Amino acid sequence: MKKLTFIIMCGLLLMGCAKNDNPFFKAYENKYGAPPFDQIKPEHYMPAFKEGIKQQQAEIDAIAESKDAPTFANTIEALDYSGVLLNKVSAVFFNLYSAETNEDLEKIANEVSPMLSEHNDNLYLNEKLFARVKTLFDSRAKLGLTPEQNRLLEKYHRDFIRSGAALTAEQKEKLRAINKELGLAELAFGQNVLAETNAYKKVIDKKEDLVGLPEGVIEAAAADAKEAGQEGKWVFTTQKASFIPVLQYSQNRELRKELLMAYTMRANNGNANDNKTLINKIMKLRVQKSQLLGFETPAAFILDDTMAKTPKTVYDFLATVWTPAVARAKEEAAELQKLMDAEGKGEKLEAWDWWYYSEKLRKAKYDLDEEQLRPYFKLENVRQGMFDLVGKLYGLKLEKLDSMPTYHPDVEMFKVTDADGSLIGVLYTDYFPRAGKRAGAWMENITPQYKKDGVNYRPIIVNVGNFTKPTKDKPSLLNMDEVETMFHEFGHALHGLLTQCTYPSQSGTSVSRDFVELPSQIMENWCFEPAVMKTYAKHYQTGEVMPQELMDKIQKAGTFNQGFTMTELLSASLLDMDYHSLKDTANFDVEAFEKASMERIGMIPEIIVRYRSTFFNHIFTGGYSAGYYSYKWAEVLDADAYQAFVESGDIYNVKVATAFRKNVLEKGDSEDPMKLYLNFRGAQPNPDALLKRRGLK
Repeated sequence: MKKLTFIIMCGLLLMGCAKNDNPFFKAYENKYGAPPFDQIKPEHYMPAFKEGIKQQQAEIDAIAESKDAPTFANTIEALDYSGVLLNKVSAVFFNLYSAETNEDLEKIANEVSPMLSEHNDNLYLNEKLFARVKTLFDSRAKLGLTPEQNRLLEKYHRDFIRSGAALTAEQKEKLRAINKELGLAELAFGQNVLAETNAYKKVIDKKEDLVGLPEGVIEAAAADAKEAGQEGKWVFTTQKASFIPVLQYSQNRELRKELLMAYTMRANNGNANDNKTLINKIMKLRVQKSQLLGFETPAAFILDDTMAKTPKTVYDFLATVWTPAVARAKEEAAELQKLMDAEGKGEKLEAWDWWYYSEKLRKAKYDLDEEQLRPYFKLENVRQGMFDLVGKLYGLKLEKLDSMPTYHPDVEMFKVTDADGSLIGVLYTDYFPRAGKRAGAWMENITPQYKKDGVNYRPIIVNVGNFTKPTKDKPSLLNMDEVETMFHEFGHALHGLLTQCTYPSQSGTSVSRDFVELPSQIMENWCFEPAVMKTYAKHYQTGEVMPQELMDKIQKAGTFNQGFTMTELLSASLLDMDYHSLKDTANFDVEAFEKASMERIGMIPEIIVRYRSTFFNHIFTGGYSAGYYSYKWAEVLDADAYQAFVESGDIYNVKVATAFRKNVLEKGDSEDPMKLYLNFRGAQPNPDALLKRRGLK
């Protein structure tokens, strides 16, 4: 007995030591509550995940088994504040899994995914817990709740129902199996896309194959070659910062074709990373899940919890915008074909020609070459321009923190303070592509804002991108799309930073998918305003502000190529909706499905859908399933919202900015999104604002 006691005590001591060595098991020792990335190791994650699940399960059991009558405080509040450790480790892990993954993290992700799925099911399928929530929901009119509390209660009741709480025991077990399998399939999809992206490298060893490419693009390709052990050559990848300039400027048509096809064929090459079987599996499981929960299709299930509400509403909206967009795209295609015909080569316009001849046409029409703009778009200057803008609009100040550890040398950290000097939060920026980072750009929460026990906990936000990298001789010089993307993601960051909610699950970007893009997209309106450009568009060598002549050209070319841009994006939105409108689970040919979808809408062959099925991360692993339309839905909102500034005669109007901050940015999901918008603007938005902005009306 004494021996057994000794063994148990030793075990407990070892566990304690292990916890003491694990950064997740103690408070972060800095005044911002930022993770000590220099101390976190792969072996720390799994113990923290397991303990975090254990702790939250104990909290859930305590709520569910309580003998006290359910109240908002002992049930809904307690539930929303639960899971501190699990949320803490999850936020760090999944941020790094997207931005700086490796084999160790991928193994952990595959192991922890079914654990988290099971834990989530244990929460939402807990009958006693649901009974308490339902009791409160049924009597909510008598509880004297604030609007914020009432919305939180309604949200939890809806989430329980949508998670299967009202199903039979047999149905719940089926749902658990679906969720577990679905989580692993979605994880594998993203891993395959990343592997395909990293696997492709086009090595060029003859300089004559680079004819037409700007010197900066050639230098970047040489730097990538050196990094890949191919010094003296040039390497191009399927990262947009690498291959898009080739499509725009290379006179080598075969090279343009090869790179575009490599990009559009990712995870569709019949190898171990092919995603077609996974798409079938994911959609089969999503159809089964939606029908189990009482919805005919995944789209009907997903959209029931959005502003749009129904698939018909989304399809009708997309049709309204698609018709003028594709009509304009056909006009643009004809114009580009004329340029090709004038060269006398007898070639027909193809997808790999569009960027090249569009750039020629832009030059001919507006005397504007995107490459002549790059020297004025030094990344650090653009970022400072954003910071200065929100200083004028909202009184914010961003100060770089050099002493804090980050998860990669490319990452920088900023303290964000309000006009009165109070702490708003912390922002990390991570802007350059690398092997461990998935493609695209996004915003993440490391810590959400919330209030508890008189303390207003401030958020920690990350902005991630894959922009043009600096070279040995030049800093990072952005193109117009990258400038716009940086402003876009910073808009998401502001939504996360400025929120003033009581409860974590309502904080910041925790809003419906078709509302979340409003704060991001409204920021894009400022980036090419001449008054704003004068603050950041400075030549990286001379410091000279971009000449007014160039700024005027940007304004004049503002609606150039919008048929292409809109058609490319809208086709992806419609493809997404077609997938999630499936009603049966029979296997289908992915390529044939995509082809039929594009033929149905009248997609022109000279344009390829922005995201082909096999690398459409947004909808198969990124949380935008039946939701990619939201970019255009939100553009209707942001086009109308920005008009409030324009109508005031001052794009820096502090009164309008304050109204937007108070009614949208600070509110999170504490009120219905349309109510928030109406509180700001005073009227429903009109799709005409979008069409006019894009030059389609």
